[in-house]
Amino acid sequence: MYALEIKNLNKSFGTFNLENINLKLPEGYILGYIGQNGAGKTTTIKLIMEQLKRDSGEIIVFGKNYTDDEIAFKDIIGYIADECYFPGCFTAKDVMDSLKSFYKSFDEFKFKSYIDRWGIPQNKNIKNFSKGMKIKLMFASVLCRETKLLLLDEPTSGLDPVIRSEILELLQEYISDGKRSVLFSTHIMSDLEKIADYLYFIDKGKTIFNDTKDNILEDYLLVKGGREDLTEQIKEKLIGYKKSNVGFEGLIHLRDSKYMGKGLLLEKPSVEDIVVFHINGARG
Repeated sequence: MYALEIKNLNKSFGTFNLENINLKLPEGYILGYIGQNGAGKTTTIKLIMEQLKRDSGEIIVFGKNYTDDEIAFKDIIGYIADECYFPGCFTAKDVMDSLKSFYKSFDEFKFKSYIDRWGIPQNKNIKNFSKGMKIKLMFASVLCRETKLLLLDEPTSGLDPVIRSEILELLQEYISDGKRSVLFSTHIMSDLEKIADYLYFIDKGKTIFNDTKDNILEDYLLVKGGREDLTEQIKEKLIGYKKSNVGFEGLIHLRDSKYMGKGLLLEKPSVEDIVVFHINGARG
């Protein structure tokens, strides 16, 4: 059984089209969902949670369809946004009192253990929390339930490196039993380098690639050389490149390395290199 399975998902509104999204996230893994602003990441997450109605396609979470059992479907999903979704006038205690009446699996003892662990005050208004504290409160609110799939929409954006590191450790802890999974949408590619098992990259609503992180990193190479080395033949093989006053740097598929001249330097790229060159194409 997959933690999340999406089949031929489509959604159109205005001039934007999310087209034929297909992914399978196994139990016990983290999928990095990547793309620039407006690519369709948040739209996809809202479709999974049924906050938007899809035009076509199917979304299955641990074998459940939303229409089969709405309560069970929502109960196993935990959602963390980039901005706190609790009212600013609420306290952590208000959050606890509200959620325990909504979710049968809400564990008050576990919630209190998380806020104690992270030093979150029970009776202070959320509007006076730091961003890091607000993010931790949202995590506490979903981790104290029996969630099996976390949907994270840019939760580490704007956080300092220490808090981001704590959150990454928390996600690895969450999937450690091999039965829970995470879909992690983020712009911070270094975070995905550390913890993602799979990468799904979309641009302007269309799939660019979808594979394990290791396969993707092995499938590309950075190529570097002087400006005089950038021939038309090499340009044709480059997915994207940028030129400087002294040379160029570009991205190629591993299979095209045989077309690169002997004077060129070939290196392993980072996830960020791969994404940036796909989006920006040729520059300079």
